[in-house]
Amino acid sequence: MTRSIRWRIIVLQIVALLVLAFGSGAGFVANSFTTTQIHDQLAAQQIYFPATAAQGLPKDLTQYAGQQVLTGDQAHAYAEKYIALHLSEIGQGHPYSYWSNQARAATDPAVAAKDQGIADTLFKGETLRSMLNQAWTFSVIAQLALIAGIAFAIAAVIVLGTLIFEVAEMVTGRESVETVEAVRPTMVTEPELADVR
Repeated sequence: MTRSIRWRIIVLQIVALLVLAFGSGAGFVANSFTTTQIHDQLAAQQIYFPATAAQGLPKDLTQYAGQQVLTGDQAHAYAEKYIALHLSEIGQGHPYSYWSNQARAATDPAVAAKDQGIADTLFKGETLRSMLNQAWTFSVIAQLALIAGIAFAIAAVIVLGTLIFEVAEMVTGRESVETVEAVRPTMVTEPELADVR
């Protein structure tokens, strides 16, 4: 390999190494920032799972018994298996829009107030459920950023290894100067046709 070709390879490897290192760092920073934000935002809300079944803890949430909601996975479990369960019971299987329409259509003020109370509770519950699910969504994005950061780091180490190899080869002087001998093509003449008579 000639020295000029080796220099080109080394420059390309340095550029690839810088790009991969930047990608890896960005992945780790994105993971750390997002995870910290999720934790801090959820901690301020002071949401706790009930400690026991007697306090209202569903059977499929026993692994979270008494814990504060601080992670995306906890937020998703709380939203989908705790809040959703209670909203279904309160709304009797109907969504906010149903109870809101019932309240507007009711002619008796007591019935309208009762239906509006159910609609308001469902609206607040669905809003909290949506926010908790957004925290979970961002936690999944943070996990993907971490995986990308690790993949970029591994690729950067591989490129660094090949860069070290190329520099070692250049320092030890193993480049070879290849000479190319130009060969002049011989002229091919058309065969003479025998005069057949």
